[in-house]
Amino acid sequence: MTEPAAFDRRMLEALVCPLTQAPLSYDAERQELVSRPAGLAFPIRGGIPVMLIDEAREID
Repeated sequence: MTEPAAFDRRMLEALVCPLTQAPLSYDAERQELVSRPAGLAFPIRGGIPVMLIDEAREID
């Protein structure tokens, strides 16, 4: 079994929340990019962030 591709943390400098344009934080344990202002967590699949609001998980 192969390990999932690693997320390049330098991408955080270029990525913002598609809803609020706020900066994102990286949750390595869950493999997500988190937008606290929007209350959303965007999944990272195969090392690639999925920045679609429909794919995001709502957070508290």
